[in-house]
Amino acid sequence: MTRTPLHGSAEAPRRARRMAAPQAADFIRALAQANPAPETELLYADTFQLLVAVVLSAQATDAAVNQCTPALFRAAPTPAAMAALGAEGVGPFIRTIGLWQGKARNVAALAAQLVERHGGEVPGDRAALEALPGVGRKTANVVLNVAFGENTMAVDTHIFRLGNRTGLAPGKTTRAVEDGLVKRCPPELLRDAHHWLILHGRYVCKARAPECWRCVAATLCNYSSKVAAPD
Repeated sequence: MTRTPLHGSAEAPRRARRMAAPQAADFIRALAQANPAPETELLYADTFQLLVAVVLSAQATDAAVNQCTPALFRAAPTPAAMAALGAEGVGPFIRTIGLWQGKARNVAALAAQLVERHGGEVPGDRAALEALPGVGRKTANVVLNVAFGENTMAVDTHIFRLGNRTGLAPGKTTRAVEDGLVKRCPPELLRDAHHWLILHGRYVCKARAPECWRCVAATLCNYSSKVAAPD
């Protein structure tokens, strides 16, 4: 079973032969053509809510997070309100997602830090974001990309698997896959590329049973065990 990378390091899934640079670019272009306007599936109304949703999505599905956050954001739509709730107040809203106790503490603490250190605003600086409780490189990359328009590559479990399985950007760590993808992605497509790759890994290039017959980039993929359509 493929394990989720922990702190940027984990046993990589089976790695295919690395794609040539033009092949990798064409792979991403094929995904782009099939989905010209990709968006995150997390529900949010502003940058603070996006940050909270991404923190909650660690080791949880976006669908599960979206079931919790509307009520949470109605109760605490701002950092000040979230900090006032505290971990004890946040917890009941997110009990249905994994690791909810730790996430409740992190969400309350990051909200308090936003109020105390950043005037209640989410900073657009990587170092400041990663200094917030519960915020690692992947979360910072999502916020910088979606909210601030930066060309970052957020590598989650899906992208880590896809980068290795297809040969797009093989690597033993999430950072190695991230760096490989940034280097090989056409610059004009980089901002949206992590959305294309996440969605492709979530719905087509699935962990247990990749649906290769539905893949718009199958002819460019170096996966050696492509799966045919079921009868």
